[in-house]
Parts: sequence; C-alpha cells; structure tokens
Amino acid sequence: MRRHALSIPRPRRLPVPRRPYSTHSDAPIISIYDAVFYRQHPTATAQDVPTNPAIFPNLTFEVPSSSPKPQHWAVIGPSSTGKTTFFEILRGQHLCFPPTARSFPYLSTPEIERKDHRLRVPSHAIQYVGFSGKYGGGLRSGSTTGAYLSARYESRREDTDFSVLDYLTGNMDLNPSVTENETTRNNAVLQRVIADLKLKDLVEMPVENLSNGQTRRAKIAKALLERPEVLLLDEPFMGLDPATLKTLSPMLYTLAEAQAPRILMSLRPQDPLPEWITHVVLLGPELRLAYQGPKGKAPNSLKKLVVTLAKPESDIKFLKNSREGLPLRGGPPTPSGEPIIEMRDVVVKYGDKTVLGNWQGSINGKTRPGLQWTVHRGERWGVFGPNGSGKTTLLSLICSDHPQAYSLHITLFSHPRLPRRGVPGISIFDLQSRIGHSSPEIHNFFPKHLSLRRTIESAWSDTFLSPPKLTYERDVLVDTYLRWFEPDLNPQWQPPPKPKSEYTFLKKHQFRHGKHTLQLDNPTDWADTLTFSSLPFSTQRLALFLRALIKKPDLVVLDEAFSGMDATLRDKCLLFLTWGTTKFFYPQPSSQIMRSGHGKEFVVKETPKEVFLAEGAEGGVVRAEGLEERQALIVVSHVREEVPALVRDWLCLPEAETGEKARFGRFEGPLEGLEGGWERIWGEQESVEKDR
Repeated sequence: MRRHALSIPRPRRLPVPRRPYSTHSDAPIISIYDAVFYRQHPTATAQDVPTNPAIFPNLTFEVPSSSPKPQHWAVIGPSSTGKTTFFEILRGQHLCFPPTARSFPYLSTPEIERKDHRLRVPSHAIQYVGFSGKYGGGLRSGSTTGAYLSARYESRREDTDFSVLDYLTGNMDLNPSVTENETTRNNAVLQRVIADLKLKDLVEMPVENLSNGQTRRAKIAKALLERPEVLLLDEPFMGLDPATLKTLSPMLYTLAEAQAPRILMSLRPQDPLPEWITHVVLLGPELRLAYQGPKGKAPNSLKKLVVTLAKPESDIKFLKNSREGLPLRGGPPTPSGEPIIEMRDVVVKYGDKTVLGNWQGSINGKTRPGLQWTVHRGERWGVFGPNGSGKTTLLSLICSDHPQAYSLHITLFSHPRLPRRGVPGISIFDLQSRIGHSSPEIHNFFPKHLSLRRTIESAWSDTFLSPPKLTYERDVLVDTYLRWFEPDLNPQWQPPPKPKSEYTFLKKHQFRHGKHTLQLDNPTDWADTLTFSSLPFSTQRLALFLRALIKKPDLVVLDEAFSGMDATLRDKCLLFLTWGTTKFFYPQPSSQIMRSGHGKEFVVKETPKEVFLAEGAEGGVVRAEGLEERQALIVVSHVREEVPALVRDWLCLPEAETGEKARFGRFEGPLEGLEGGWERIWGEQESVEKDR
C-alpha cells in the first residue's frame, strides 16, 4: 500500500529582507523578522491549535550589537503572558517559521571568533538567568539536590557539598577535568563580581545552605562570569531585600552601559523599572506583543502601565480602606489566645558560624543570648530582614525541618519537640497537620507530576506523595477553591457572555475577576488533567498558597508566597486570605493610585478595586472562609505590597554575624496606610523596639 507524506500547509511569505551591514560589528546579535513560533511542529489540521498555539505571531525584534545610543530593554508583562517564553525565543528555542526569519548575524563575525569561539553558539553567547520552578531554584543542574527539606540544615559536610566558590568557578563535579577552567583565568573579574553581588562572606558556604535571595545573587554572578554577549534576567528583583536592590540595579546599569554584557530583563508590572531602562516590550494576552520601542513613546492606551513616580507613598493616605477592605487606621485588633510558638535563647550555629541569634538581649532585666520570641494564637506576624539574615532558618525551626529544633528551647503548641518529664513531645506528623506552609523550598521539592487537584489535596497528606485523608466536606472545599480561582488556574478557561444589564450580571455571577466572571457551579474536571509541572510559575505559587490555607491549620506560614505573581493575582490572594469567598473585587478604572518604588524609579500605576460582598454571604451561605481568629499567621516578604493588611506585629532580623539585635514592632493598622512604615521596619527611620 502506497503511503503519502503528510502535506503541511504553511503561510505564504515573502523573502525576509536582509539589510546590508556596513561592518561586521554593525550586525545585530539577534535578528527576528516577521516570524511565527511553535512549541511543537504544527500539523495539517486545526484540532491541535488549542494545545499548540502560535507563539508571538509576526514577531519582529532585534538586539543590536552596537548603536549610537545604548538600548537597555525591559520586557514587562503580568503573570502567564510569556516573559520566559519570549526569552527562550531569543536564545534560539522553539520552532521558527520560516526558519530563516530568526538569525544571529553578529555571532558569525570574525570579531566573535577573536573573543571566544564558544560565543558562536547562541546558547552560550546568550545566557539566561531564571528563578522559576521550570529552571530550578537551586544552583545545581537538574533537580534540587537532596531528598528531604532538612538536608540543607545538616552540619555534616559531605564530598558533594560544593561551596559557592566551587559553583562560581564551575568545579561542581566529583571528577573534575584537569583542564584549567575558563572562569578561573580572570581572577580580577571573579573578585569584582563577588564583591558587587555581596558574596564575599558566602564563598565557602555550601550551596545547599544558601537562602533564596542568596541563591539568586549567586546565579546572576555565575552568568556574568561566563562573559556572554547578552544576559537575559528573568525577574531579577524578585526575592531580593531593599538593600540588595539598591546595589544590584546600579551594577547592572554599569554592565549594560559598557555592553559587557548587553542586558535584557523581564519585570512584572508592579516591579520598579530602573531609570536607566530606555526601551520596553509590553506583553499582551495570548502571547502577543502590545508594544515595543522607547519607553517614552508608548501609545496613550499603554502609558498608564509605565509612569514616573512623582510622589512618595504618602499619596495613598487619602484612602480609607486597604486593598482587602480593612480600615487603614485603627480597627478592632485580633484577640490573642494561648502561645503556639515560644522561643527562648535560640542560637543556630554551624561550627563557628552563627546564622541566627548572634546577639544579646534583655529579658526582665537579665541579659539573655539569642532570639526570644512568642507567637500567640490569633496574631498576625511579618518577618523581615536582609537576604541571609536567618528568616528561612527561623521558619525551619518552626516547621521542624531543622535538626537543631530538637535541642533548642522551642515549644510548639505547648509541647517541646522531644518529651520532657511530665510533658509529652509533639510528633512531626502532628506538627505538620497544624501548620500550612508555602515557601520557595517547598516549591523546589514539590513533586511536579501531581495533578492540580492532587496538589491541593496533599494538604491532608502526611507527605507529598502519601494518599490524602479526604472526606465529602473536604472534596467540596477543594472544588470551591478550584472554582473561585479557575480564571487563574485553568489555561483553557473562557468567561461567560456578559448580559446587557450590569446589575443582572452581578446578580447572576457571584464575583468577578478583572473583567471576567466565574460561575460557582462549573465542573472542575480540568484540575485532574493539569499537572503541576505544566502550570506557569505564578500558577504553581498560587496552587501552593491554596494548599497552605485549605485545611484551616492553626498556623499559616507564607514565605514569599506571592513572589512571581502579578499585582492582580497577588491582590486576589490577599483578599481571599482575609475574607475567603465572602468578598470579591470590582474594578474601578476611573481612579488610580501611585504605588511606591525604590527611589526615583518607574513603577506601575495600579487600579484601585472596590471590595463587594458576595451573594449569599449576608445570609450565612459561606463556601470558604478567610483566616479565622483562632489561626496565627507568619508572612515573610521583601516587598511592601505583598504584606497582608492583617499583619500587625513584625520582627526584623539583622544581618548575620553583625551582633545587632533583632527588632520588634507593632502597627496600629495595615502597613499599606502607614506613612514611613516600610522604612521603619528596615531601620531607615527610628522605631520603637520591644525587648522580648
């Protein structure tokens, strides 16, 4: 039987024009002209379009090797708009149609050959630094090293515990090559990068012991040491403390101005846009470009996305309520119950190095070493501090991931970790059943093959992979969570048609998400087919956030749970944390607020949203409640807008081994409405300290 080859129709295209270059150095590094990209090879039928859509159709983009005026680009877009995919295209990934529409002319010039012949390969000349789950949060290639969360806190050094210096110099193999590594040949560059990224005190530390922010700095340093022509930084400011942000941005500007390397960075709309950025790419829905060009020449319809910060955060003091609908000033305090966390004289050391509690404090007139901290039921705490100050270590003591939790004076839920005379200990399974936890570490270790539904249901499991203990009520609650966040979780979700009457529209649908609506009786079968690995980074963070809340634990720990989310999704999560499904946002585009950035930089102008009571809430029909009075909350963040309005008490840890004391404070209302409140936390203003 004769077989006929499959004929794949392709769009008719004119030959791609190639402009003549006056010199080799005038050739662009990346040249894309009227190209269409696909993740998989397109078929002859249209049935695969939903699963294999065109990526950035008719894309034209160029990264020059030289220009009269330097071009410094930023790619700006909300979550799931394709920032990482856009960078992958620039590196030569994904299928290009026609194939000649994407080229790298400058990499074929003799000038590149004289620099380094390895730079002729796009994947080497164009380095990517990302921090999403797809590319791993750790410094090792492949998956996260270690089979359990406690591995990074163990004191014993193994042969595979490579240091930060080993990572930077490329010495990460048990049987390294005797050939001198290219990275070590220019020691001056190595020392400069280490100093600029504040890694001097970390070079001998095992890479597994680095905090989330320290890991980000090390990955950027590693990419710089490769001396690429182009450096793609995917949300580089996410997870960094304010002090590091202030030093990182000028350092990147110095590199970009010298074109060593040329830098393109991606940012969320709410991230501060450095003043030295000259050109922007604004991403729209459905993997399309809304605008590219000089940042000052964006169309009027897009100018509100990128504006100049004219006034400080005091611009918001005219508001009466926070984003979550809580009074900005005053309001009834949450009643406190019995202590659920008690820490006395807590000092964590690895040999001679102290990572937490390297200070002396006064308790009832007596000098005591280390951290003294008590968290009561019903309290809402914010934990802050520079990268490497011990925030992750502190949370690991609470969640019992740290081996030293068994030997320190720590009481959790009125029980020590080990039994004492007359006081039974608390098992790891009992402890985890009382704590809901979301963190970058959990994100790195979480099994990627689980379905979305199974991800949320694992809140009732003893381990990530053990069967969850489900009941009918818990099944209903999972469906409620999935339906409430379906516009954010389900990539195939489509809004129902909008009726002519806005009043009928709001009565028919119990809440809105942006300009879209959601019915609460929709099926949730889609959550059984979506896997955790197939979700975008921000959606993975959302799933872990819901997993931390759904079982209504006594203690909720949110460690950078909102990093990677855009402002819309972040605010929706904060509202859900406060009110559950009883209230929803209704956008009011007629008024706008300026959100503060870092110094005189560019930030987005967010649209305030009015909080509405969901239908049925007044009559007691509540499908999912927000944080209850019996629950305690601990939030860790480096971004002011990610701090929930519920937070009243705060703890700021000092830099490790400085000898400075931890500082405590309390707010009378949401941080959002306190002028100078964020600066007070970080010690930039005088604060009232309370010894504990």
